[in-house]
Amino acid sequence: MRPLEGTVVLEFCQFLSGPSAGLRLADLGARVIKIERPDTGDLCRQLYIGNLDYNGESALFQTINRNKESYSADLKHPGQLQDIKRLIGQADVLIENFRPGTMEKLGLDYESVKAINPRIVYASVTGYGKEGPWRDKPGQDLLVQSLSGLVWLNGDSDQPPLPFGLAVADILAGAHLVQGILACLVRRGRSGEGGLVEVSLLESLLDFQFEVFTTYLNDGGRPPQRSSINGAHAYLGAPYGIYETQDGYIALAMGSVLKLGELLGCRELSAFADPKEWFARRDEIKTILAAHLRSRPTREWLALLESADYWCSDVLTWEQLTEHEAFKALDMLQVTRASGGTAFKTTCCPIRMNGIRLKSPKGAPRVGEDSRKIAAEFGFTPS
Repeated sequence: MRPLEGTVVLEFCQFLSGPSAGLRLADLGARVIKIERPDTGDLCRQLYIGNLDYNGESALFQTINRNKESYSADLKHPGQLQDIKRLIGQADVLIENFRPGTMEKLGLDYESVKAINPRIVYASVTGYGKEGPWRDKPGQDLLVQSLSGLVWLNGDSDQPPLPFGLAVADILAGAHLVQGILACLVRRGRSGEGGLVEVSLLESLLDFQFEVFTTYLNDGGRPPQRSSINGAHAYLGAPYGIYETQDGYIALAMGSVLKLGELLGCRELSAFADPKEWFARRDEIKTILAAHLRSRPTREWLALLESADYWCSDVLTWEQLTEHEAFKALDMLQVTRASGGTAFKTTCCPIRMNGIRLKSPKGAPRVGEDSRKIAAEFGFTPS
């Protein structure tokens, strides 16, 4: 039995942050019901990445909405809104990630929902919080990354600000929302009290940067200084970074520059005996390392370093990763099928329970696919 079996989650969400939270709750056993507008549904159904299509809809939608049900309703229709309130009365969790004010206009804000179901855990994701001058800005991942300062931590010092190549704000906010939901469910199990959980994309990215942002706050407000070569962390010294070799790349983490020079046979590094120089003169050190490491293949360097327990790794492509026995041992892939659909390969929940990998073959639903079944189970006839 999965830990959230018997828990009913209503998901009033689009795109990635809220649905990613719903996905994790579904992986953990919850029954997640997407509330979607008739016909079009979640706009993410038509948000394509890499132009990858699955049964006429976005593969992205399939990725983050597997193992869910879909109930379609026009929330501006009084009768259908009343049907949704009937669902709310029997639900455990409600998730929404609309712009601030949207749920209030529908009469589905926390106070209104709490009046229907005092035990409900109401979870909300916004872009920048519900107060302040950025309240109504679009909560889009690239925009939030750009406002958060995160983009000044990536790349080399002569490069422009560089964003992450994935929706890191959405994914982190969804994970934080799940943490808050689970905490409220634990409290409700003890006291019977529901609660309001709120996160924003911006706050999640600020928390994501807590190590380096705290350094900035306590270091006289000095901005991060990226390396001019092989940048990987604005606040760490040499050798931290990824280096080209004769036939590929190698990643070097924290470690003694002197020991590294001895292991690699790079005599020039013996000049940097003071550990404080490993940050202050990191560009010089990295320049020497970069030239030296290009002289031999990756596997030879790895053999020297790994035998001495020096922190390093190969730099793999997805093709190399998925063919590796270490990846296969993780068992991180699964195949799902939507009703009437073909096989769809995707990742699965990264959490194990009692040694068991949490997988589900159920793919993402069609818009309103489960409406009649849900209404019958919850004891009403759809309007």
